[in-house]
Amino acid sequence: MFSVGTRDSIRERLLAAADRDPAVVGAAVTGSHAVEGADRWSDIDLVLGIDGALDSALHRWSDLLYRDFAAVHHWDLPSGSSVYRVFLLPGMLEVDIGFTPAAQFGPRGPTWRTVFGHPAPAQEEPSPGRRTLVGMGWHHALHAWICIQRHRWWQAEQWISALRGQVLALACLRLGHPTSYAKGAHLLAPDVTAPLHATLVRALDEAELTRALSAATAALIAEITLTDAALAARLASTLNDLRVDGRPAGSSIAHR
Repeated sequence: MFSVGTRDSIRERLLAAADRDPAVVGAAVTGSHAVEGADRWSDIDLVLGIDGALDSALHRWSDLLYRDFAAVHHWDLPSGSSVYRVFLLPGMLEVDIGFTPAAQFGPRGPTWRTVFGHPAPAQEEPSPGRRTLVGMGWHHALHAWICIQRHRWWQAEQWISALRGQVLALACLRLGHPTSYAKGAHLLAPDVTAPLHATLVRALDEAELTRALSAATAALIAEITLTDAALAARLASTLNDLRVDGRPAGSSIAHR
């Protein structure tokens, strides 16, 4: 595992390389290091404002990471006009570098610290609202149930786990914690998360998957009840069909 000293040294070397690159008009540290929230396990998150074609910068910086930092692998996460290239370095160190057009170089949230350049005004990235989280919850419950009917055990387990994630996100939203990637889940009180223990799948068979799905659906309804009892009652009435053999009406959306 990488050491804190190695990680910090690599971050500074990358920022120095950005300062030397004539196409880089701005650089920022993002993530936990931008808000003094980093710990022993935090990775490196940077954003570079690029003057010119992103493809050229991506190619040039990838060469740099492989040549000078012995990168093992990388992959891309597009976001609007930006590309986040995610590198794995020896010692399990992750380096995320966002390449964004110069005119759009600027914060998209609170975790941003400008190193050099002139960032555009902050623009908050919209997070999924409660309506979306609720909708994804019942969607995942429905698809988990359909996968059980089809005896697709692994796919059913995936949907049940995804449903649990939506319940956690709804609880975090209600209590004012971060909702994405379970970043606020550790801030939830034990009495909030305790019902979710029963949603963990312990075996890939019909009985166990059905049990876990029932627990996850009950947790979803219980969480929704805390903010909208009427909606929770309507959803509970409909989702009760998932406990009955046969396919519920309207399940044609499941053919994916």
